[in-house]
Amino acid sequence: MIRLIALGSVALLSLAACNAPPEEPAPAPQQVDPGTPVSAADKLSSAGYGPLRIGMTRAEVEAALGPDANPEAVGGPEPEVCDMFRPARAPEGLLVMIENGVLTSVWVSRNAAIETDRALNVGDPAAEVKRVYGAAAEVVPHKYQAAPAEYVTVWSTADHQGPSARGLKYEIGADGSVTSIAGGGPSIQYVEGCA
Repeated sequence: MIRLIALGSVALLSLAACNAPPEEPAPAPQQVDPGTPVSAADKLSSAGYGPLRIGMTRAEVEAALGPDANPEAVGGPEPEVCDMFRPARAPEGLLVMIENGVLTSVWVSRNAAIETDRALNVGDPAAEVKRVYGAAAEVVPHKYQAAPAEYVTVWSTADHQGPSARGLKYEIGADGSVTSIAGGGPSIQYVEGCA
């Protein structure tokens, strides 16, 4: 008797399964397209921004975020030696510096939504930048503006000039707030684009 009940239960479950709606297949894992714009979670650091890493070739930069969004504009006096441009899929206000075909720094201005790995943004007061970095912050006067304008640079490597040097430079404007941030190698020290 128990055997008949058990067999009947198995038969009933089998029939129910035949009438059940088909299971949907598991969604395929999402693949990240290198052409996808960077997300708000991406941070500017001494190593780069989002998919951009200091030391990438120009071709790798373009594969990650697209070609120059404004190819008619010249980003330096000798673009084959040094060029600054905004990749087509980069956020507004973000520029890359390519020297001799290699990404040497990433620059941010006019975009307070892009923050550094220390949660600092364009528009933050210089006092906050100095508080966050403490004694590691190197402060020098601004080349063209009177104080409180200045540059606050923080190096993440002991070397400040060689190819492995990495750091962040905060440009402070006449109002005492951050006007631009550069992350990367020694080129972050330039004050006039490619110069």
